[in-house]
Amino acid sequence: MFPPEVQRIILLIGLAATGYLLVLAWNEDYMQSSTPTEHSAAPDVDDAPATDIPQAGVATTEDSSDIPDVSLIGTEGELLASRPALPTGTNRLVRVTTPTLDVWIDRLGGDVRRVHLPKFPVELSSPDLPYELLNVGNGRIYIAQSGLIGPDGLDSGNDRPLFKTSQSRYELTGDGTLEVLFEAVHNDVNVEKKFVFTGDEYLVDVSYRVQNNLNRPFQASLFAQIKRDDKEPEGDERAGFGPAPYVGAAVTTPDSRYHKIEFEDLDDEDFRATVTGGWIAFLQHYFLSAWIANEDQDNIYYGRKRSDGTYIVGYTGPLKSIPAGASGEWRTRFYAGPKAQKRLEEISENLNLTVDYGFLWWLAVPLFWLLDWLHGILANWGAAIILLTVLVKLTLYPLSAASYKSMANMRRVAPQMKRLQERYADDKQKLSQEMMSFYKKEKVNPLGGCLPMLLPMPIFIALYWVLFESVELRQAPFVLWIEDLAAMDPYFVLPLLMGGTMYFQQTLSPAMGDPMQQRMMKMMPIMFTVLFLFFPAGLVLYWLVNSVLSIAQQWYVIKRTESAAAAKG
Repeated sequence: MFPPEVQRIILLIGLAATGYLLVLAWNEDYMQSSTPTEHSAAPDVDDAPATDIPQAGVATTEDSSDIPDVSLIGTEGELLASRPALPTGTNRLVRVTTPTLDVWIDRLGGDVRRVHLPKFPVELSSPDLPYELLNVGNGRIYIAQSGLIGPDGLDSGNDRPLFKTSQSRYELTGDGTLEVLFEAVHNDVNVEKKFVFTGDEYLVDVSYRVQNNLNRPFQASLFAQIKRDDKEPEGDERAGFGPAPYVGAAVTTPDSRYHKIEFEDLDDEDFRATVTGGWIAFLQHYFLSAWIANEDQDNIYYGRKRSDGTYIVGYTGPLKSIPAGASGEWRTRFYAGPKAQKRLEEISENLNLTVDYGFLWWLAVPLFWLLDWLHGILANWGAAIILLTVLVKLTLYPLSAASYKSMANMRRVAPQMKRLQERYADDKQKLSQEMMSFYKKEKVNPLGGCLPMLLPMPIFIALYWVLFESVELRQAPFVLWIEDLAAMDPYFVLPLLMGGTMYFQQTLSPAMGDPMQQRMMKMMPIMFTVLFLFFPAGLVLYWLVNSVLSIAQQWYVIKRTESAAAAKG
């Protein structure tokens, strides 16, 4: 029979191994995302029943139509009596494929009904299944709409123009541009709606060109909006027990560079704001869709909830008049793709703020730029995180060295402190006085050792949001089993190593406080390990490297301080 000490060690090892296997099994059953389903061949097409078609002279209620109310441009529209018979099914759809986008456009109104992102697979295990950003079908509604409203607008109530195209499939390979032209005749006015796609780009130029054949001016205003439900996007990754990513709308206004419009806000009241230029977007984890207005015009931005439970956000431009016999254009831009910070900043002012780093954005932004710069050199995000940790540690070295020196001094005088505690064990007030006198005599600060733990925390939180929000790190591999630095370590190797380093580092620090506090401190490595099991692997990698460097620095400073004290004594 083994001695009791050996039995306890064997029992602890067995419990640890059992717990590790249980966590692995739980991760396999509950934390891993399910196998993504294949996308349907084409998005659903909404064929409005005849009862929804407004009759001549009958006003259409705002909630029965997607089209913005004409009050948004301060004019009264003219309702149409009827619209032509609509083709059914996929005959209305035009598909456009580029290296970065796979888009389905409805010839009724020219709405974007589906957007796939070929360069962003849903999961690493399904590289040929692209991420689906916009779609109509399977109980989901997420589409981008645009049109002309006003006295002579093509879009009114439930009436939308039915465009013609030369073909139903367009493809762009490589660089260059691709123009997809939609044509219609409306009340003797020739109308062209043009989409311009660019290779390796997620930004699409959208324009209307009207040839006015009337004997009077043609007046209309451009609207551009996004309509979607409030369901969680399919295929969104979550970082274990971390915060849920923001899903909702956002807009830039004169009062706020980045203003969130949550679904709950639109449940209570409509949104309305006048902005020169600007943009409005729907956000989700890593991706967004946005309409970007012309910078030189005043636009009315709006948001509302429909009776069917869907939400609409968008903008209308100023009313524009085209003289008889002349032609004119309305332009806007539509973005559907990743939250690529550099590109978003180039597209429109403040659009890069849709990458929401929280209240520590002022620290997270330079951290990302430094991390991105290091990645450009090392070509590996994990290696960039390691080097970033080294640079941060070097920057904080003077402060942390002073703290470690204080800890070394506390460790040196620990035996004398223990004797004082034993001598005045029954007189707490006298013990407190003697301890303060002792600290002053020895020139030590018992709180100085807390600084090494506190200094990295703001950087830790900021880096968490960098890893959580930056699409550049989505599905970014490191080495061996770490295939996604933005997801948890599937085998929990990094968290366990991190817990081990925290425990070892604790042995270098002097025991502080009463026995209860000391026992609580010994529990900290275990608590942090359990917490970090479900954190992004990149974040755990940062904390592991930081702990290893802290151990090396603490050991060096302690040895140096003790040697100096011994020489002085």
